[in-house]
Amino acid sequence: MQFLQILSRKAGSLEMLFQIPFCQKQFPHTCLSTSACIYSKKKKGNSYEQVDQEKYKNLVHSVTSYKTSAQTPETILEEDNLLYGPPNKHRPPIKAGTKTPKNWVPLINPSKRILPVSSDSNVPLKIGLQRAKMPSVTRILQETLSPQQVFYLERWKNKMIEELGKEGFEEYTKNLFLQGELFHSALESIFLSEEKAAKEQGKDDVVAGYLSSVEHVLGDISEVKALESRVQHETLQYLGLVDCVAKYRGRLCVIDWKTSEKPKPFLQNTYDNPLQVAAYIGAINHDANYDFQVRCGLVVVAYKNGSPAHPHFMDPDLCSQYWSKWLLRLEEYMDKN
Repeated sequence: MQFLQILSRKAGSLEMLFQIPFCQKQFPHTCLSTSACIYSKKKKGNSYEQVDQEKYKNLVHSVTSYKTSAQTPETILEEDNLLYGPPNKHRPPIKAGTKTPKNWVPLINPSKRILPVSSDSNVPLKIGLQRAKMPSVTRILQETLSPQQVFYLERWKNKMIEELGKEGFEEYTKNLFLQGELFHSALESIFLSEEKAAKEQGKDDVVAGYLSSVEHVLGDISEVKALESRVQHETLQYLGLVDCVAKYRGRLCVIDWKTSEKPKPFLQNTYDNPLQVAAYIGAINHDANYDFQVRCGLVVVAYKNGSPAHPHFMDPDLCSQYWSKWLLRLEEYMDKN
């Protein structure tokens, strides 16, 4: 201590003491300790590590997971897909629900007796609708729409009313139904070989576009067995009016003809139409008026501008999947009523 006090009285003595050459020669141990304190640099700490992460964990989670609006590009795209279909064919497949029908009835009737082909089998069946207490397939599907479907349909309806006005929208929907009826009537005339009637109806600009649209599909259809004919499921107690039962590329199908102003290149774009087809298949297979059974379906979407129609074939496996979904909708309807 006396040595350091003496040096401190003399200017520059303390500074000379800590110079490296001097330290190394005169006070190697002392200088080593002192130089370590002077020349070592304290490592900078990460400022984020000093934050109490546990304290602010909930705040960070709420900020990163919060959405400022329910409308995002993803949700808007999802809504439009339900109304108009996906923009491309890479849409992921719809996952089947986990629910199973309580009252399971097979799509194919194992006890139905198939009669031999008769000489009159080339004449399509055409059983008219009669008043009955049974609900129709169309009514069941309309009354069991999901809340999402109802919301999107109402939004579309309000948008159309805003553009066309209430009376304009009513006229628009009326014309759509009329076009569908004329199209079905023209197809019926074609299948019944009523060429004159078909040509007269084909002169109508509205029908002409639809007929041109399905021309390539008609070439694959043969052996028509039923046209605009009533079907009834005797076990499940519902009925409907099937458009057509015929062979498509050699396979017997329930055929549903649809008109559309927007392209529907995929089966998912046709909304509940596959359920409707499955319901008709099940009804035919359990209806004693029909001496045959059907395992396949076909939804044909025709376009007014004459663009080639989209035929959506439903094989037996796909029909079985939609049959299960139809049974769930039927059960939902029965529970409500």
